[in-house]
Amino acid sequence: MAIDLENKNIYLPRLYQIMEIIPETSDIKTFRLDLEGENSSHLPGQFAELFVPGVGEAPISITSSPTQKGILEFSIKRTGLVTSAIHRLNPNDRLGIRGPYGNTFPLSDLTGQNLLFIAGGIGLAPLRSLINYVLDTEKRNHFKKVTILYGARSPQDLVFKWELKKWQNREDITFLLTVDRGDDQWKGTVGLVPNVLKENVQVNPLEWKSIICGPPIMIKFTIKALLEMGFQPPDIITTLEMRMKCGLGKCGRCNIGPYYVCKDGPVFTYQQLQNMPEEY
Repeated sequence: MAIDLENKNIYLPRLYQIMEIIPETSDIKTFRLDLEGENSSHLPGQFAELFVPGVGEAPISITSSPTQKGILEFSIKRTGLVTSAIHRLNPNDRLGIRGPYGNTFPLSDLTGQNLLFIAGGIGLAPLRSLINYVLDTEKRNHFKKVTILYGARSPQDLVFKWELKKWQNREDITFLLTVDRGDDQWKGTVGLVPNVLKENVQVNPLEWKSIICGPPIMIKFTIKALLEMGFQPPDIITTLEMRMKCGLGKCGRCNIGPYYVCKDGPVFTYQQLQNMPEEY
């Protein structure tokens, strides 16, 4: 799915057929696209620009792993004009894509390490690409211990429920699931992600890397908890996606000091974030 910059307009999307649409929550759907015999060139952490003719385009994280051949998946929350238009599409409709764009999770730094994944709500979407890459049969022995902590506001807000069950049943990882508030049917943990992290995750912070995705407020307090546990800023990795627009560093909308989030990010270490304006 890589763009050939010599032969194609970098702003021109390619149209791919929607194979399947999976409802995740009341306002989140996962779209599985058929790459028509191609394999995606993306790596975990990257995003693409999704285009609806006559409506516009929006930057969306790629949620499928590059180990999944012939398909591409995007989990999309209905928030505005473009995402609402995408939500109205049906299987067999075509969706425009250009990309992939942005940097990636630092696979070379993560290889051979213990990994602590922490996600909140729709933040599991970009992290899922890396998780499934790490858990792939051919990749799993390249990494040490794996712990996944995932939380959402309520049981109804959990995404990828069909995949969470698979992770719960794996014997080679530790999987923790929590919601901010339960209901009559919820039998699991109730608590905010940062609190569950401090109470239930016991690791040597000098021997682990932590990767976080979620709402800004959740990331803020999760990083605070990790620092209190002894994690070092270079070992805390997260994503910034706010204000991205063109995906090419041309419009300047996502400029933060010396960085363009769409080109230099969206993946950053906390060490890098410490040098950014407080609003980020």
